[in-house]
Amino acid sequence: MSGWFEIAKNDKGQYSFVLKAANAQVILRSQQYESKASAQGGVASVQANSPRDERYLLDTASDGRFYFNLRAANSQVIGTSQMYTTEGARTTGIESVKANGPSTDVREV
Repeated sequence: MSGWFEIAKNDKGQYSFVLKAANAQVILRSQQYESKASAQGGVASVQANSPRDERYLLDTASDGRFYFNLRAANSQVIGTSQMYTTEGARTTGIESVKANGPSTDVREV
């Protein structure tokens, strides 16, 4: 079983998506979008860009935890990871996004 995307609408009418690994853990989270079509475009961008090493920007939060952003070719952030306590865990998270990001399984919740 591979991962999947979930697109959801919040109480303000905005849309966002998450990428989940096969174990149902959220491995990437999007920004808020004004329309469902824009969120679907974000999913398509993750599908296209997630396999590419150069699309990952590694960073460290002010509290010392590690995370990454997945960027499109124009450098716009299309998804942000969870926070990790070690650089190794962050690397594992990137590998999971690379493996699950091309998924064509998109669900609405």
